[in-house]
Amino acid sequence: MQLDPELDLQLVRELNAPRELLYKCWTTPEHLVHWFVPKPHKVTHCSLDVRPGGACNTTFEVEGNLMENNGVYLEVIPNEKLVFTDGYTAGWKPAPEPFMTAIVTFEDLGGGRTRYTATARHRNPDTAKAHKDMGFYDGWGTVATQLETYAQGLKA
Repeated sequence: MQLDPELDLQLVRELNAPRELLYKCWTTPEHLVHWFVPKPHKVTHCSLDVRPGGACNTTFEVEGNLMENNGVYLEVIPNEKLVFTDGYTAGWKPAPEPFMTAIVTFEDLGGGRTRYTATARHRNPDTAKAHKDMGFYDGWGTVATQLETYAQGLKA
């Protein structure tokens, strides 16, 4: 995948958990609610229909404010790749104010380790800059650590 430095933000981490377990955490609402936003914020609702065109809906509570994030999956390769966007909602209805498309990949490194890559693609440089300024690297980095910790707890 060719990155555009004006439009794309990317986080790459090696996580100490198998990719199948990380994928399960990403695709199961009962798991996703535990790690998907930086604590102390939380996910208050999660509805996932993990297939191309299926809904990918979450609601976050951030400092007492509810933030809905509704979208659809564009591509699903079990245990390898998830692509979802808020550019559309279920039924391919265009969203009034799309923000980004996310591409998450899970590469098996052996020994129960995974190269985890999360890419946020934006429609224009201003949106990408706003996302970066909102704390993309710190926030998505914190979430990657929370994902790893949560997945390790499931292994036990």
